[in-house]
Amino acid sequence: MNLPFALHQIQLGNAAFEGLNNCYVLGTEPDATLTLVDTGLGRSRTLDELRAGLAELDAEFADVDQILLTHWHPDHAGLAGKIQAEADCPVYVHEADAGIVAGRVDPQGPGDAFREQITEWGMPPAEREELLSFLSANTDDNPDPTVTTFEAGKRFDLGSVTLEAVGLPGHTAGLTGFAFDGADGEELFAGDALLPYYTPNVGGADVRVDAPLAKYLATLADIVDRGYTRAWPGHRGAIVDPPGRAADIIDHHRERTARVVDALADGPATPWAVSEALFGDLRNIHILHGPGEAFAHLDHLHDAGVVERTGREYELVQPDADLDALFPTVIDRLRDGYEPVH
Repeated sequence: MNLPFALHQIQLGNAAFEGLNNCYVLGTEPDATLTLVDTGLGRSRTLDELRAGLAELDAEFADVDQILLTHWHPDHAGLAGKIQAEADCPVYVHEADAGIVAGRVDPQGPGDAFREQITEWGMPPAEREELLSFLSANTDDNPDPTVTTFEAGKRFDLGSVTLEAVGLPGHTAGLTGFAFDGADGEELFAGDALLPYYTPNVGGADVRVDAPLAKYLATLADIVDRGYTRAWPGHRGAIVDPPGRAADIIDHHRERTARVVDALADGPATPWAVSEALFGDLRNIHILHGPGEAFAHLDHLHDAGVVERTGREYELVQPDADLDALFPTVIDRLRDGYEPVH
């Protein structure tokens, strides 16, 4: 990597969501600020794995000076309270996700709001109950941390390196990356805004986000604009061409938009029915992510006047619409000559 400072990646088990989680450890140099970027699931096994990973760096939880969270999802923030209790360190999270991390805000909204929302998507009763059971079973009982909020542009001086908070909304309302000067240019801790194999879910991953696809497309366009030379994602290995990967995901969503339009060709449909056409049978967390993503695309098409909504169903009213026109600011920013890889 030839970075001008020490960067350590600890991979932590995660069977419930998108595979191994990354906890990044910075500031292991003398007199630097020992910093964790994300913490992994709040499970005893993950806790042991993180302790062991830090021990290999001659560190323990009590040595941690600060925790930076990319977003509120439990596979990224789950251990923050446990570590804070031992380290007495600040836990930083973007203000839009802070209430969830601190345990003050239900990520599914107040009262029956979440049940009502997934019902509006057309989710059948059996799948609703399976989803609610899955979410309940994957709620940990670790202590909630006391959080310190920040906004995009905040700079964290670790002594060995300075990180800049970069807003990357879409997957969650407050998802934040942390940019820094690397060996060959600017690099980015990307959280789940950019993943090497999966396309991060929009719509179901954070049901609070308005216009989730539009926000995520703007995030991807910004990644292209900044021209990062490497990205360090929340799952799996480093991404060596972040603008190219962002362009690929943009292209993926353009193709998915066309598939959503095709799914409406035979008549009006709910987000659940569209998700069945896109993804087939769904289980566990995908019961949420599938119709959530279908909703995000339908919502994007609705804002453009391509579909209309009546009750729970969306109807195609412009079958010959120029779908490329829904992505003008994105397509214009793609690098010349880039060919997406599938």
